[in-house]
Amino acid sequence: MLKIRKHISLQQRFPEMIGTPNLLKQKATTLLYGRVISPMMIETIGDQAGEYLSVVAGWKVGDYDAVLIENPLHLRLEQAIIDHEIDFVATSDLPDLREPGLVVMDMDSTAIEIECIDEIAKLAGVGEQVAAVTERAMQGELDFEQSLRQRVATLQGADEAILAQVREQLPLMPELRELVKALQECGWRVAIASGGFTYFADYLKQELGLVHAYANNLAIENGKLTGEVAGDVVDAQAKANVLLELAEHFDIAPHNTVAVGDGANDLVMMTAAGLGIAYHAKPKVEAQASAAVRFADLGGVMCILSASLLPQGISW
Repeated sequence: MLKIRKHISLQQRFPEMIGTPNLLKQKATTLLYGRVISPMMIETIGDQAGEYLSVVAGWKVGDYDAVLIENPLHLRLEQAIIDHEIDFVATSDLPDLREPGLVVMDMDSTAIEIECIDEIAKLAGVGEQVAAVTERAMQGELDFEQSLRQRVATLQGADEAILAQVREQLPLMPELRELVKALQECGWRVAIASGGFTYFADYLKQELGLVHAYANNLAIENGKLTGEVAGDVVDAQAKANVLLELAEHFDIAPHNTVAVGDGANDLVMMTAAGLGIAYHAKPKVEAQASAAVRFADLGGVMCILSASLLPQGISW
């Protein structure tokens, strides 16, 4: 569970935050979050960054520690935090968990741990060939539609049954279920927009109670893959369009939309959202995203959004 709550262990570790005025919390600009954040860690990060880090608030998000510091982010501080393998986000202008919201996630390597086309290709006997193209596409080195059609073409003649084999072993990203449930309990809607395939996206929609799943259709005839994508390819712009259309359909303010992805094909969607979160992403994506989860599992998304509950303070 990703329940957001006060916790006595954090108050004991950081007694200086007890009784911190809400005005000071309101002025704080940086959230650190990770499995364990200790006073020694805060001290050494500050030493490396060349400044004293002032802790003004702290709370738990599931098993994560979330610690709010007064210090604004800058490159030296960011690098010191990364060196300690914890995550951070600037707290200004975050979507508000108290208002209706929308999270649209990429599927492959974001909602699930694999690239489905690579796993299908392994079973079809063309795994190495396809995986190399997938990596270049995710890095933004190849046009996505061209690369997808190229990869799908190698699957021509493969038995449809291999799709079921992949789905039976589909590894959900750690904390995916918990994140979706936590968002839904806050009245938020969750969807998938994927350059992958409907065979898997529709399964996740049903399994997790998502409001929408949008992906590519693999053409199948007589129980065999034809090596073609049926209909238009879901490219970067199509994913962004899905986010905008869902926000309009559910009457959700643009500011309260979040896009989560890991590859270059997610950048347009992440730019269209109120908040774009790079999740264990390729360097190009991480560099352009407004927020990044580098070390946490998907619960890191909830850690980021939890900061929107300030400056009133965490009062659970």
